[in-house]
Amino acid sequence: MNEFAQMLLWIPGLLMALTIHEYAHGRMAYELGDPTAARAGRLTLNPISHLDPVGTIALFLFHIGWAKPVPINPYFFRKPRRDMILVSVAGPGANFVLAIFAGLILKIFTKFGMAHGHALNIILYTMDINVILGMFNLIPVPPLDGSKILFSIANLRNSTVFLLERFGPMILLAIIVLGSLSRFNILWLFISPALILFRAIFL
Repeated sequence: MNEFAQMLLWIPGLLMALTIHEYAHGRMAYELGDPTAARAGRLTLNPISHLDPVGTIALFLFHIGWAKPVPINPYFFRKPRRDMILVSVAGPGANFVLAIFAGLILKIFTKFGMAHGHALNIILYTMDINVILGMFNLIPVPPLDGSKILFSIANLRNSTVFLLERFGPMILLAIIVLGSLSRFNILWLFISPALILFRAIFL
């Protein structure tokens, strides 16, 4: 299979992964009292509302990507630190649930010979992409979800958070680019154990 054809098989899983991730953030925030995402029209499973052009291209090029962040206003939360953690965990958590669902379908289809070729590849890529996206977003570097979890748990000063959020995206971009150009890819050291585990369970 050539690289372009393989990329086409990624698209269904990619759209589902990015959409469910951002929807989960918005839905959790809404349930905790924040209507910001709903007012912005982001409580939808329409992928177009959530796709970020740069993040989508990066996922194809580097196998690491992101969607357009759902707007969250923690001032609506009754317990801001706790609720921010729940909102931040919701996105990666939704990806892992979708990965498990895809893995179960893959296992059933493989066992009973219910699908072959491209259909199996689409399901496999859906599982893989959701694992990758879920793990990637748990990395504690702004603007990823892991940083919001860390900031909420550590209760850092606003000045420290501001500094980290200012330089975090540049640090993250440097890690992605350097990792793709060298043999030592620190991102894959973090992500690959989960991917290996899912494949061991469902393949």
